Amino acid sequence: MFKFMLPRSVELKPLLASLILVTGSSISIAQPQVLTLSNTVKMAQENDLWLLSNQQSQDSLSSLSVASGALPDPKVSLGFANLPTDTFDFNQEGMTQFKIGVSQMFPRGDSLNLKRKQLELMANEYPYQRQERKARVVVNVAKLWLDAYKAQESIALIERDRSLFEQLVDVAESSYATTMGKTSQQDIVRAQLELTQLDDRLTVLNQQRDIALQRLDEWRNNYFIAQASTADLMNLSEHEIGIGNNLSSEALTLDRKLPDIKLLNAELYTSAKQTQPQKLYEYLVDHPSVMSVEQKIKATNSGIALAKQKYKPEWAVNASYGYRDASPMDEERADLFSVGISFDVPLFTGNKQDREVQSAVHKTEAMRTQKWLLLRQLMASFETTKAQLLRLDQRRKLYQTQLLPQMHEQAEASLTAYTNVTGDFSEVVRARIAELNANIASLDIEVERQKLRAQLNYFFMKNSNQIIAGRFSERQVENHND
Repeated sequence: MFKFMLPRSVELKPLLASLILVTGSSISIAQPQVLTLSNTVKMAQENDLWLLSNQQSQDSLSSLSVASGALPDPKVSLGFANLPTDTFDFNQEGMTQFKIGVSQMFPRGDSLNLKRKQLELMANEYPYQRQERKARVVVNVAKLWLDAYKAQESIALIERDRSLFEQLVDVAESSYATTMGKTSQQDIVRAQLELTQLDDRLTVLNQQRDIALQRLDEWRNNYFIAQASTADLMNLSEHEIGIGNNLSSEALTLDRKLPDIKLLNAELYTSAKQTQPQKLYEYLVDHPSVMSVEQKIKATNSGIALAKQKYKPEWAVNASYGYRDASPMDEERADLFSVGISFDVPLFTGNKQDREVQSAVHKTEAMRTQKWLLLRQLMASFETTKAQLLRLDQRRKLYQTQLLPQMHEQAEASLTAYTNVTGDFSEVVRARIAELNANIASLDIEVERQKLRAQLNYFFMKNSNQIIAGRFSERQVENHND
């Protein structure tokens, strides 16, 4: 602590002037490894095991579609026919024979081709699922990164003002020691209490920052993606399996610059009025989640044609060759050859084939209903997020044009009044705390705005890279060129 023994009017003014300069300075944070938003999102997508699993599921279904288009394997039968039970002598009776047969089933109508196409349509859904997953990963990881950024920058703001409060304690102690001012012991206790409360806020914010960074480690850690791959891990170095990415939160810091995420289809945010559903539909109909459901509709629709094939008979061709031995009189016997076909006759279709077709139709209609339900949910979520963003924009403008300047002026005025022995020390403390809280609230607004922008871009992106980059969509490019 600094000790001031000169009269307050002589000694406090330079010190209080230095306090004003402190408020404009910032704390320099060491950056052993800096995580930018774009790099963090890129790592998260590269290390997402879900994407690998989804690709493997698609490969499995693609292989199954090829297999389902092939005819069933033929069946071969071997046996003895018409053996006499008294002697079991192979050449005793003319009807005794060694028989070998083969049969081949032919599925109903064009069911093989339809089943193959249905599985191909089902496999085509997976790329849209991966696009959707990548987009959600970008939004979720961006929110985690921004949470950690908010905690980091709030810590910087408090640490900057903490030095200010330390000097306020020195001012109070010096003024109290001179016995010439009106500072009381209560003012000293109040200033020290504010320092303790700031330390508590720093502890809470450091906890929030550590939690956010640890949650980011789920996406940064690429050890498990290497484990799931076909590479021989015994031949990989620690760097190759991603140990280098698994740094503790103490060894990490985030980029100090808050990303400015540009909105896709910015023309939708010019008014607080609800966007016309038809206009939103034109934007959302190509969304990966909607296209994924559309592929399900196509697959279930092919199931209708597949169900109708059950009205057609299933055929089977069978052929057999029977070898007969010579008679007891050593007379040659002709071998026997048989050929035939079999098929079922779908006569009673009311409770079977008709119901199966109806089931396939209802299943397709259910998927179409799910598509409209999804579009309604996307539209409602868009309008909710849009309303939040517009209100945050209003608050941001209010803070930048009025609240922050007014808070700063109030803090400066209280310092000036206290310097001139006309103000109260507790008012100085309250003004500085209010200014700090306003700066943290302003930071919170800025961070929440970027979260909402990422969420809004999710609705209109053509690929996941557009969410935090905010490039023009195809529709925007056309409008811009016009």
